[in-house]
Order: sequence, then C-alpha cells, then structure tokens
Amino acid sequence: MLFRKSKKQASKKFKIIFIIVLGLCLIGINAWKFFWSTAIVELDGQPLHVLVAKNNYHLKKGLGGRETLGDYDGMVFLFPKELRQGIVMRNMHFPIDIIWIDVFGKVVDIAPSVQVEPNVEEEDLTVYYPRKEAKFILELAAGWAEEQDLKIGDKFTVIDE
Repeated sequence: MLFRKSKKQASKKFKIIFIIVLGLCLIGINAWKFFWSTAIVELDGQPLHVLVAKNNYHLKKGLGGRETLGDYDGMVFLFPKELRQGIVMRNMHFPIDIIWIDVFGKVVDIAPSVQVEPNVEEEDLTVYYPRKEAKFILELAAGWAEEQDLKIGDKFTVIDE
C-alpha cells in the first residue's frame, strides 16, 4: 500500500514537472519572436548594418512602432521564395526608401522616400508593390537611394549574418 501511494505521488510530481517544463518551452518559443537578428549587407558597394526580419512576427511588424532606425542603417526582409510582396507603412513614424531585390542579389525596384500615413486604417494603407518578383526587401532611411545613386540592377550581397 505504501509503495502504491509513493508511485502515485511520483507520477503526479512527474506530470506537474512536465507541464511546467512544457509551459516554459512554449513561453521561450513565443518570446523568441521578439529577438531581432542583425546582419552586415552590401548594396552597390556600401556596407550596411541591418536588422533582419525573417519570421511572421518580424515580417508584419517591420520598422513599425520605431521612432528612428537607431543604431542600424535599415532592415532586410527575407521571404521563403520570390514574389511580388507589397509593403505598407503600418505604424511608421519616419519615411523610408523601399528596395526590392531578386534571388540573384539584383535590385529589381525602388520606391524612394515613401512617406508615413498617420491615422490611416489598416485596410486604407497604400500598398507598394515591386515591378518584378523579389526574394528580399531592404528598407533604408528616406533619401539613401538617391544619395547613393542606386539603380535597378545594382548588386546586393549579405556579408555577415
């Protein structure tokens, strides 16, 4: 009888520990989406330190909610395949240049100095689409593309992740 009682208690303790560990794992996985990777990329010979958006949370949030780029030159979005991915200025507080890049690292389109759209409902935000499919989107401070004389066909390279 004593053995059965202790076996039941051990089983109950195991279940509790398992539930706690599972809960902590789920919290850790959920918290991981808030971690932003960084990379050094090069666009037309200019090195840039960028944030990397590669999960669904990052891809939707982008630079939204930030007051500035801070210590970074921009943000690069990585998509699983080439597509004509649209970009909106959701919750943006500063204008940006949007640059679409194909799987070969060539600039395929540029939307220069895209302005913020304060107090605009989600469904009414302007959607900016590239002319061609792109694997990457790079968002930089407004005016960068013009200052650097960036053109369609210029080269994009990831230097360090």
